[in-house]
Amino acid sequence: MVKGKIREQFGDTIFKRWLEPLSCKQWGAETQLTLPTRFMKDWVDTHYLDKLKTLFQEVDASVKEIQVTVESPLSTSDNSRPAATNVLPIRSDDKNSRSSSIAQSGLSNAAGGFTGDRDDISSPLDPRFTFESFVVGKPNELAYAAARRVAEANQVSFNPLFLYGGVGLGKTHLMHAIAWHIRKSNPARRVMYLSAEKFMYQFVRALRFKDTMAFKEQFRSIDVLMIDDIQFISGKDSTQEEFFHTFNTLVDQNRQVIVSADKSPHDLEKIEERLRSRLGWGLCADLHPTSYELRLGILHTKAEAMKCQVPEKVLEFLGHRITSNVRELEGALNRIIAHSQLIGRPITLETTQELLQDLLRATSRRVTIEEIQKKVAEHYNVKLADMHSPRRARAVARPRQVAMYLAKQLTTRSLPEIGRKFGGRDHTTVIHAVRKIEELRGGDATLSEDVELLKRLLQQ
Repeated sequence: MVKGKIREQFGDTIFKRWLEPLSCKQWGAETQLTLPTRFMKDWVDTHYLDKLKTLFQEVDASVKEIQVTVESPLSTSDNSRPAATNVLPIRSDDKNSRSSSIAQSGLSNAAGGFTGDRDDISSPLDPRFTFESFVVGKPNELAYAAARRVAEANQVSFNPLFLYGGVGLGKTHLMHAIAWHIRKSNPARRVMYLSAEKFMYQFVRALRFKDTMAFKEQFRSIDVLMIDDIQFISGKDSTQEEFFHTFNTLVDQNRQVIVSADKSPHDLEKIEERLRSRLGWGLCADLHPTSYELRLGILHTKAEAMKCQVPEKVLEFLGHRITSNVRELEGALNRIIAHSQLIGRPITLETTQELLQDLLRATSRRVTIEEIQKKVAEHYNVKLADMHSPRRARAVARPRQVAMYLAKQLTTRSLPEIGRKFGGRDHTTVIHAVRKIEELRGGDATLSEDVELLKRLLQQ
């Protein structure tokens, strides 16, 4: 009956969003009501408590004070605690039932679908991605150490922890490892891990169903928020606005925020300046491209986990040739092991090269002209702008010719395309540069060594 009066007083929208979950723990002069989350309690205390008190006194004049406390729905599974009694049933159509409508029906759930168990929207964790399975090397040692510190610390260490690096370098692995470690060592801490895309989807859904307050409660009542690939919300102003306020609320409450992206906070494009500034507040740890030694270590670890003997020459070959990211490296190893087990042929260098022809070709094509120009300019200590300038001084022209030669050797770009990348030069200029370097390599050992060194640096 009290709930019926509340619905009439506040309307269906407010009732369903904030007041339907109310349950009564104690009725009397000092009536105690419960709500499932602190966010809802604070909101009801601020906006509705006085009117609730008046409504309760209309039903029972003995009510002097009303206190709202937090009692999570999860606590109802604990037999040591008494179940809350819901004394606020919807008012019956029978007007005469006013004085006898105290019903016991258990704790009700919040409406809207966002205030349920955090696992409803938290993305699943990959059981393979733990700290124990993460191979540490110089390119990722800072990120690994920071991730372990955050996972093991009882108090917030760095807020936020911002992990960034290219595709397939281990950001998601570390994010999952942090979540696994916290859930195992401290199950009471509420951890939510999801992609930025899913965060945006949940926010848009809340807007669609006009349930943004429940959305805010869901994300602001957790202990550890982990958002993967934050660059996905670039250019999405409303989502950035909501994430900004969620971020500030959690940090102010000393809750841990962990974010990953493909670039550092200050290099993220179409992200509001104030959000970039907040993301750079804590510790930014980058994962550099893998070194040969790290790639070889990853291959050894993976082969051991799969209980397969792979010749050292094959592992070395993979470590040298597949340098783009760890996912492709592991995928290549999976392919040759599966081929060996299914076909029954031994793993050799020859069968590996034959089996991975498409991947090796694709890997070779990934070297870009921009990367070649940058590496050659660094090697010869000239300005990158000289690769495009009309200057013909030998100190500039020779490195430019080397870069054109490497572009022809290491990319699939046509001669006119290469020429356009070098300041709009004609394709005949590229042909001349290629022939000139080929000619000089025959008699200039130093130049030949330079070219080979640059090739290796660009292909690793």
